[in-house]
Amino acid sequence: MGTSVEFSGTVRRWNDDKPGGLAVVDVPADRVPELGGRKQRRVHGTMNGADFTGSTMLVAGGGFCVGVSKAALKAAGASVGDEVRLALEP
Repeated sequence: MGTSVEFSGTVRRWNDDKPGGLAVVDVPADRVPELGGRKQRRVHGTMNGADFTGSTMLVAGGGFCVGVSKAALKAAGASVGDEVRLALEP
């Protein structure tokens, strides 16, 4: 494995109109190139120290985020609105 891309972010809903829907964490713009650019792909690493697998996604307006499952949030001891620490393999 290579060097991890590490950052913190707040877990938010992809669509605020769907309270049970997808949760995401926005990737800081300065970390996007380290993850291979604005391309959708599977990523592996940790969230709050727990093993994590998710997918990166484009956000309207030029943003970039990673989707987090309910199981990943549970393993990380986190929920929507919480700040989490991600370490992802590019």
